[in-house]
Amino acid sequence: MILFSKMQGTGNDFVVINCLNQYFNYNLGNFANFLCNRNFGVGADGVIYLFKSNVADFKMRIFNSDGSEAEMCGNGIRVLGKFLYEKSITTKTYLKIETGAGIKEINLIVENKTVVNVKVNMGMPHFEAGRIPVYLPKEESGKEYHTILIDFEEKEYHFDLISMGNPHAVCFVEDVNAVDVEKIGAFVEHYKYFPNRTNVEFVQVMDRNNLRVKVWERGVGKTISCGTGACASSVCAIKKKLVNSTVTVQLDGGRLHIHYDEETGVELAGGAEFCFEGRIDL
Repeated sequence: MILFSKMQGTGNDFVVINCLNQYFNYNLGNFANFLCNRNFGVGADGVIYLFKSNVADFKMRIFNSDGSEAEMCGNGIRVLGKFLYEKSITTKTYLKIETGAGIKEINLIVENKTVVNVKVNMGMPHFEAGRIPVYLPKEESGKEYHTILIDFEEKEYHFDLISMGNPHAVCFVEDVNAVDVEKIGAFVEHYKYFPNRTNVEFVQVMDRNNLRVKVWERGVGKTISCGTGACASSVCAIKKKLVNSTVTVQLDGGRLHIHYDEETGVELAGGAEFCFEGRIDL
């Protein structure tokens, strides 16, 4: 029997499994693929497994709905912070979490013993081709900030390339509602330039303080929210001087708040919620 919690952050939903005190001897990717199935499983964008860590307070491993492991998940780590505090696994409101993209620091904003907001220090974005990673045409290989052109159905799309611990391709458009996110996103995710595939964001600048973003998430598909996607979109917009250094990102599932400083990195803030608890008899 496996106990789990179903949680969501701006509609990005996860199954959270505490592996600290229950024996777990299953293939993590295959089990995540089963759990995330919305017809025959619990249904989720991904599964978060909580483990002990030798270098931080806790360790998080995150698997996408297709069973692939992601290096990092901004909404997932916020959800985990709420889980840790409200399940009384910790009394700390400042935590270090080991992830596949390094150790991330989170601050829990607590009111009446309830976590109402979670702030995550996402670290520094990376633009180097090898850090994203991306294979580049020769004319792009020497640049500091990379933009590639991808042709899809006789139309050109310009993508800014960035890593937030995982790869992202960010496309600025006039109207995100006019973009066929599923068709273009699936094509770009598997494009020949990305050895590990990529997340894909379509971004509309609303004003100096607000972005509208739609996301095609690697290993998941079209999703209504993505924390690292919101960060990637914001950093690219800030680098292009299209918005201020603090921005609100409106995703289909809700709002996230991003601040980027070239010295201290990216801060992601937003809420998280429990949906329900359950158990799986295997």
